[in-house]
Amino acid sequence: MSRPGGGERPRLHVADPVLDIGKLFAARLQAARARPYLATALFALHPVESRSVPTMAVDAHWRCYVSPAFVDRTPVEELAGVWVHEVSHLLRDHHGRSDRYARLRGLSGAAERLRMNIAADCEINDDIYGEGLLKPEGAVDPSSLGLKDGELMEDYLRQFRLGPHTAHLAWLECGSGADGLTRPWDLGPDGARALSEQERDAVRFRVARGIAGRPGSASAGWRRWAEEAFHPPQPWRQLLGAAVRTAASASGTGDDYVYGRPARRSAAVPGAVLPSLRRRPARVVVVIDTSGSVSDAELGSALLEVAAISRAVGGHRDLVGVLACDAAAGRVRPLCGDTEGVELLGGGGTDLRAGFTRALASRPRPDVVVALTDGQTPWPARRPPCRTVVGLFARDGGRRYDIESNPDYRPELPPDWARVVMIGEGRR
Repeated sequence: MSRPGGGERPRLHVADPVLDIGKLFAARLQAARARPYLATALFALHPVESRSVPTMAVDAHWRCYVSPAFVDRTPVEELAGVWVHEVSHLLRDHHGRSDRYARLRGLSGAAERLRMNIAADCEINDDIYGEGLLKPEGAVDPSSLGLKDGELMEDYLRQFRLGPHTAHLAWLECGSGADGLTRPWDLGPDGARALSEQERDAVRFRVARGIAGRPGSASAGWRRWAEEAFHPPQPWRQLLGAAVRTAASASGTGDDYVYGRPARRSAAVPGAVLPSLRRRPARVVVVIDTSGSVSDAELGSALLEVAAISRAVGGHRDLVGVLACDAAAGRVRPLCGDTEGVELLGGGGTDLRAGFTRALASRPRPDVVVALTDGQTPWPARRPPCRTVVGLFARDGGRRYDIESNPDYRPELPPDWARVVMIGEGRR
C-alpha cells in the first residue's frame, strides 16, 4: 500500500479530483499482465469511489474503495502494485483469519486490528513486488520491522506489538477486507456488486488452479497459498470433537432397558412388566499409543485431546476411561479428575489390537472407542461392536507415518470402519 504524500495522512476536501477511472483500469490491466495468474481475482474486484479512504481499501465482499486524489497523484506503475496488494488480502482471507485470531485470543479494538493489518501486509509484501510491479512508497514489509520474510500473518502477530517503532504506520488503511473490522463506508453484504461466498470461493479456486498449472511463474508464497487452497488444513480439534459427539449420539448408543419405569407396551401383555428403553450418557474409552515411535510432544497433545473429548460428551469425566498401550495394554482408568493424573507408560513396540481388546472388555462396555496414535500399528481384523474414532498424529513435512528400523516396513492404514481425523494439521 502506498503511503499517501510520504508523510502525514492527507487532508481530504471538496476540491479532490474526480476519479480517473481510465487510469485506474489501465493500472489493473498492467497488474494482470504482470501477474496473469491473479487476473481472475483482479477483474472480480468492483471499484467504488470513496473520499473516506486515504489510498485504496477493500471489504470482505470484494469491493475496492478508491480515493480519487490518490489515483490522481500516483503513477500507473505504482497503482498496478496496489491493485495486486489489495486483491492479495482477499485471496488470502485476511479478514476471516483476523477475526479468528481475535476471537481465539480475546482481542478487540482498532489498535489490534491495525496490528493485524500490518501483519497481513508483511505476509504479502515480501514477495509480490518486482518483475513488472513497482513497490509503492511506504509499503510495509517484514524487514522494516526487523522480521524475517516468508512467514504468515499469524506468525508475525506473535513477533511484534504496536509502539514507537510502528507509529509511522498509524495511517495504514487496507479496509475490512484486510483486518475484519467493519468501516463506516462499507456497503455491506447487501450493497451493490457484492460477491457471494460461493462466488468468492470460485474466484479463489480459479486463481489457485492457475498457479498450480504454471508453478514456475508464481512466488513461493503464492505456491504455498495455492496448495492450501486445494488441500485446506483440517480444523482437527473441532473435527475430533464432532466425530466423538456423532459417535456418542448415534442410534443405539447408550440405549439400555431398565425396569425403573415400565414400558408403555406392558398394557398389551397382561400380567407381565416389560422394561422401558432409556438413554444414558455414552461411555468413551480413549486408547493412547505410548509406543517408542510416539514423541513426548504427541503424548502431550493426546492429553489435551482427552480433555477435549470429555467436553465433547458433555463433561461427564466419570464416563471417560483412558488406557495406555504399546505392544501391551494397561488398565482402563476413569478420568475422574484432570488429565494430570493419567499415566502414559510404554515405549516398546506397537499393537493397538491389545488396546482395543482391553477397552472392549471393560465394564460397563464402552459405546465409543477413540484411538490416538501415529498409525504404526496393526488394526483389529473385525469391526468393534461400538463406534470407533481414530486420531492420527500428523508428522513433519507432510509425512503421516515414520518408517521404523525396517526399511521395508509400511504401516497399515486405519480400517474403513473407523472415523479418521488428522491431529495437528492446519495448526495456526
